Amino acid sequence: MPPRKKAQAAFASAVVMLFLSALATYFAMTRLLESEKWVIHTHEVQAALGDIDSAVLRAGRARSAYVISGGADSLAQFQVAALDIPLKLQHLRDLTNDNPKQREVFARLEDATASRVSLLQQSVELSQVRPQDDQGQADLARQSLPLSAEMSSTMDQMRVEEQGLLAVRERTSRRLFILTVVTLCVAFILAIGLFGVHYRFLSAELRARARAEQIALASEDSLRKLTGRLLQLQDAERRKFSRELHDSLGQYLAGVKMNLQMFSTERRDSLLAEAVQLLDHSIAETRTISHLLHPPLLDEAGFSSAARWYVEGFAQRSGIEIKLDLPDNARRLPKPVALGLFRILQESLTNIHRHSGSAKAEVALVLLSHQVILKVRDYGKGISPRFLEKLEANQTNSGVGLAGMRERVHELGGRLSIDRCTPGTLISATLPFAETGETEEPSAAG
Repeated sequence: MPPRKKAQAAFASAVVMLFLSALATYFAMTRLLESEKWVIHTHEVQAALGDIDSAVLRAGRARSAYVISGGADSLAQFQVAALDIPLKLQHLRDLTNDNPKQREVFARLEDATASRVSLLQQSVELSQVRPQDDQGQADLARQSLPLSAEMSSTMDQMRVEEQGLLAVRERTSRRLFILTVVTLCVAFILAIGLFGVHYRFLSAELRARARAEQIALASEDSLRKLTGRLLQLQDAERRKFSRELHDSLGQYLAGVKMNLQMFSTERRDSLLAEAVQLLDHSIAETRTISHLLHPPLLDEAGFSSAARWYVEGFAQRSGIEIKLDLPDNARRLPKPVALGLFRILQESLTNIHRHSGSAKAEVALVLLSHQVILKVRDYGKGISPRFLEKLEANQTNSGVGLAGMRERVHELGGRLSIDRCTPGTLISATLPFAETGETEEPSAAG
């Protein structure tokens, strides 16, 4: 998967993780708030029990003060407390309505409280009718004792129940709070990790793009240098062939013209024979120049024959002993491949003659099912590792030879390798090919 796709996948995963963590946090917070609400509800029930107990105590104190003093303020306080008790009971009923067990206990508390309030009311009324009836007040007080004990027992039972519920609800709330915190932490860590992965993949893509841009710039610079060098070599080749035409073919034709002019006046057969000989030299020189530009054997007889012809001529001209290993039954090669191999052979041998100082060389052609390998080796001083590094990095201005061969091989979809040997250098060009109609004819003329 490309770095861009990996970065996009990591970013999408981080976003999905954040979304899922948000959902999990939402549900956890909802349950936490619900649990907190029940905790608050328990505290409200306990507060309501305290309010009822406080209201009953206020009513009892006001009743006692009224019985003792008979003051109107005490009577008013009793009446206010007696009216407040039913409201407190109603509030507690509403709070415990969701708990069947508490509803049952509350019913007993409500009955006991009502009876207690009724006795307090009777005590106040007795004090109003017979203020000196201490015996009656004592009887009412004795009747109130079991009711007070029942109320206290009932309230304690409700408080114990609520305390148990409070403990359970607080544990649940604490557990939900820890779960919410852990969910947030895990989601945050995972999201940070995924964003880190996204950043790493994005950085890798940016680095790859920067390297690609550097390679493109280096290739552009190398191509520009190669193009300039090609133009220089083209001009040099043109000057060379201009000199060749002027110094050899031009001189031969000038001699023919002079002999023919002299023959027109002197009529000597020797002049005519000499003119014919000069024309033969002109034809041979023209053939040589034509073969150097593009050997006709390459189209007529195939790569093997053209290579043998060129290697033999090169060996004679340069004095380098060349061992040639070419298959006699070479299969059909596409014309672009055959021409590319021939130009690589020409450039390799030229480099050996100019730079290696080798007295011998080897040329071998290996044909496989769908590729051909040309190997040219010399036994000279070799090529330096630093030069090879610069060549690989497109940082050398050594000319068009090796760079031209590499560009030609690259254009044909192959690969060129340059290896240091002991001694000398080995150049291997591997070119793919497919059997097509536009190929060279195999030749048995080798």
